[in-house]
Amino acid sequence: MPESELDEVRKASEQLYSILNHMLNGDSCFMADIWLHSDFVTTMHPVGGREVGWDKVRETWNQLARLTSDGEVRLKGQLIQMDGDTAYEIGTEHGHVKLGGREVSLEQRVTNIYRREAGKWKVVHHHADISPKMLDVLQRLNKT
Repeated sequence: MPESELDEVRKASEQLYSILNHMLNGDSCFMADIWLHSDFVTTMHPVGGREVGWDKVRETWNQLARLTSDGEVRLKGQLIQMDGDTAYEIGTEHGHVKLGGREVSLEQRVTNIYRREAGKWKVVHHHADISPKMLDVLQRLNKT
């Protein structure tokens, strides 16, 4: 694969993680910039669930942003594979966030799938392992 195409996907990944860091600090408005706005996009967050379609995916990012602050996440061990206008990356997300005011460390395997549309790489799927730590905090918040 040409290095320039791989660089384009790396840049899309860097943009995604920059936007994720905004979201972990309560601001999800930039998610729309990196996601393809389609009925077939999907996500499976570390807090569970499965969303299909941009409207549902966008709402989950908005919900998470309302609960998060003081967060930072980085992708380590990135591996990118490409085939035509589709690319995916795998790796491990590492970081921390305050979820509902409680500190949570982040370490989960992740898969992100990108699709090139009109010359730009957009996210069409994000999947992270379930985070027992995050689920525990959310259960506690739901009890209060």
